[in-house]
Amino acid sequence: MAINLQKGQRISISLSKLSVGLGWDANVDTGNPYDLDASAFMVDKNRQIPEEGFFVFYNNLESPDKAVISSGDDQTGDNSDEGDDETLFVDLYRIDTRIEEIIFTVTIHDYETRKQNFGQIHNSYIRICNTVTNEEIAKYELDEDFSVETSVEFGRLYKKNGEWKFEAIGCGYRDGLEGFVEKYAKDYI
Repeated sequence: MAINLQKGQRISISLSKLSVGLGWDANVDTGNPYDLDASAFMVDKNRQIPEEGFFVFYNNLESPDKAVISSGDDQTGDNSDEGDDETLFVDLYRIDTRIEEIIFTVTIHDYETRKQNFGQIHNSYIRICNTVTNEEIAKYELDEDFSVETSVEFGRLYKKNGEWKFEAIGCGYRDGLEGFVEKYAKDYI
């Protein structure tokens, strides 16, 4: 049975191959389609990506160690009426030894032009599944109203004492994908 996580809650991850599914629905028609993008920042002990390829997103679908692979960019969210809008597949055994943490984010593409924010999005979640059995292990549903935020840090996998854990974060920001790139990939901008 899956664990329903609360913001800030942490759990141990005892499997090596998992999928991180992210989902959402638009609840306001702004006249423009909503293009939300899931990304993963694979960071080292300094909370920075060690190489440009460790930022997995719509223009880089696979990390150099092949430990994180994106399902690709669903530009409308229409591909998944009842499932994940975008998925990141993770193989913990393949992760480069420099990586201490994987941060999972969702951002709204072209939010300024389209005048969109997460206040216009509902049913947002991140979930961890066993890729071998397709069993849902844990799910965190965002229940906050992000009325001005254009990006959300949904959760993170992190290593503590050699063991991988997951933390539900649910923290919103106003500066889109650019803000996360400045925070976790500042050497590559």
